[in-house]
Amino acid sequence: MALLTGGGSKSPPGGIPASDSVDEALLNAIRPIVQRALDRKTVDGLKRGDLAGRVKAIAAQHLHTNRIKLNMLDERNLVTALMNELLHPEGVDAQSQSDPSAPNGSADAKPLNGAVNGHANGQVNGTAAPMQAGATPEIQAPKAPVPDARCTPQAPKEGDKQTITTSRDSIDSGLQRVRPVLMERIDVSAAAKLSRDVLAAEVSDICMEILHEEKINLNSLEQRDLVTILVNDMLGLGPLEPLLADDSVTDILVNGAKQIYVERKGKLELTDVTFRDDNHVMQICMRIVSKVGRRVDESSPLCDARLEDGSRVNIIIPPLAIDGPSISIRKFAKQKITLDKMVGQGNISASMATVLQIAGRAQLNILISGGTGSGKTTMLNALSRQIDAAERVVTIEDAAELQMQQPHVVRLETRPPNLEGDGEVTMRDLVKNALRMRPDRIILGEVRSSEAVDMLQAMNTGHEGSMCTIHANNPREALTRLENMVGMAGINLPSKAVRTQIASALDIIIQVSRMRDGMRRVTHVSEVVGMEGDIITTQDLYNYKFEGEDPNGMLIGQFEPSKLRPHFAPKAAYFGLERALLEAVG
Repeated sequence: MALLTGGGSKSPPGGIPASDSVDEALLNAIRPIVQRALDRKTVDGLKRGDLAGRVKAIAAQHLHTNRIKLNMLDERNLVTALMNELLHPEGVDAQSQSDPSAPNGSADAKPLNGAVNGHANGQVNGTAAPMQAGATPEIQAPKAPVPDARCTPQAPKEGDKQTITTSRDSIDSGLQRVRPVLMERIDVSAAAKLSRDVLAAEVSDICMEILHEEKINLNSLEQRDLVTILVNDMLGLGPLEPLLADDSVTDILVNGAKQIYVERKGKLELTDVTFRDDNHVMQICMRIVSKVGRRVDESSPLCDARLEDGSRVNIIIPPLAIDGPSISIRKFAKQKITLDKMVGQGNISASMATVLQIAGRAQLNILISGGTGSGKTTMLNALSRQIDAAERVVTIEDAAELQMQQPHVVRLETRPPNLEGDGEVTMRDLVKNALRMRPDRIILGEVRSSEAVDMLQAMNTGHEGSMCTIHANNPREALTRLENMVGMAGINLPSKAVRTQIASALDIIIQVSRMRDGMRRVTHVSEVVGMEGDIITTQDLYNYKFEGEDPNGMLIGQFEPSKLRPHFAPKAAYFGLERALLEAVG
């Protein structure tokens, strides 16, 4: 393995020949290794299938190291024999159980606790160390490592006679004593290059030895949780990993080392998850931003980034964050949200979904408005499913999180300046460049500033069906904010000219809101009709009317259609969708 090294006596050239029964010499060589790695408590805590996987992995290591080739039947017989000895130790010769220096296995019986920092002959800082005279070869990791069952706690089955429980205090106490010893025995840089399964197996073996040496008593579930926490710190996001794995959590908000909130079903709640200290939080921050080529430090204390799964991350650190580093994670939705699912969840009505589907297919320019966390991006993703697969789509975002379903998508992402303050690429730069990329539609993650000018120009110059989001409390305010953003570009245009351009560019404004019961709902579907004098005129196709509250605290209301003929009906007719549109709004 990459982290652990140990001894192993060489077999005769050509290896031990396969036979119908288990070779006794081979069994004697592997037995002490298996018994050393899997003590009685560990064996009792594993399911038979998980135990077989562990034994098979250990046997595979030995066979690979000593260049022994067995056919599938002989390998299965070997694993079965080792399994039977572990499960029924009373049938094993006492000498082979108690004496680690059994024949043909004296070197293999040594514990696999040599670490790459010099505790045994192996790798030093990821580089192979020179082989000493008489030294044994390094044990290599198997090509297909079997996940360590101890790193994935299994819930006790119903009907079990005994239920093993975990104690948070015991795990925390064990962590404080095991972590520093573990860090001395491994090379962290080498560990970071390993796959999670291989690292978990090796860390688990070392932890078992440390627990034994330090006389720390943990049950099997506590041992698994301990190893999982340590592996998460090395490869993942530490204490945040369980929250990221929880599908009911939509947002994770870290306010310093000791205060972590999550959002479930639209409501915030405090968790019992904590970091060790602010330095621990900073380590996780650096791990996040470094993977996407960004940085966060005192000279650049703000950063937008994303996780490998697409989750959006915002980080702000001292001196701007007074109480310690702050991390805000908007989790990537594993299940794709569609307009039909929104109908089932009560976010929109069935007729509203039909109108929005027609709006997407008829290539209307759509602006999605709403507050923070109201579901703007989710709505944008749902609408994007109506885009024809033959169209070329260019997406532009600060941190890529859109989930386009089309095959022809070009994803663009802004870039912050480097240490010298050079190299910044803004949203406006990307919008200008997108116009030269022959897009059918441009999808702008969020309009925040002067890029509004270029987006409106794109919508007015043949890129129909483009979409974007904006922060605003209602459709009328969204138009006002858009007008103000045009002014940020430094273009001196009369207000009427700006509003005329907005009115000709936009077709639909969708207002989404997260209400006090935690539910996200579409409160307005408004259509931009045109201009009357200096004013942009709109008409509401749908409004959400609040009616009351049920005993469970959920709001009661109706999505009321205005029953007005949509202004974009002629455009829907061009795509053969006018009848469906009129039936939906009628």
